[in-house]
Amino acid sequence: PIAVPLDIATHRFDAAAEEFRTVALLETKSQADTRKKAADLALDSLVLAKQDGRIEKIKQFMQKYNSPLEPYAQDIVEAADEYGLDYRLIPAISLQESNLCLKIPTDSHNCWGYGIYGNSVHRFSDYKEGIYTVTKTLATKYKNKGLVTPEQIMTMWTPSSNGSWAHSVNYFMEKLN
Repeated sequence: PIAVPLDIATHRFDAAAEEFRTVALLETKSQADTRKKAADLALDSLVLAKQDGRIEKIKQFMQKYNSPLEPYAQDIVEAADEYGLDYRLIPAISLQESNLCLKIPTDSHNCWGYGIYGNSVHRFSDYKEGIYTVTKTLATKYKNKGLVTPEQIMTMWTPSSNGSWAHSVNYFMEKLN
């Protein structure tokens, strides 16, 4: 082995330690930048949702019918955006199925007729859970099969309907325009 004077070895160690600290700082800064970008994107999405007026449209629609869903207007828009659905679909189905949650099974938070067959009732812990579950189901089990219009959705949602379900859902969606 080659002997290295102590002062040169110390200098090399100090340089290596400084380089390590710089890399560690850059990684931390990069992680912080990533977190900031994600937070900014979420904030931008929220601001955009508020600016485009959909949340206010839904709030006013819900207020008109004295619906308990009114405080969840933002959740309706965000869920629709997250799953790529028309934001008017969830309120329209709710109006058709339960008069916007005014006529639902006790303590079910189920405004959409979701999983309600005879005496069987699917219950949600709150309206927000119902909004996200129903929206996700429409996206993954309906939209992914090409069922996107009320007429198409009706074939699985309420197959015994003579078309009146789809007609009403379309009508209510138009009222939200």
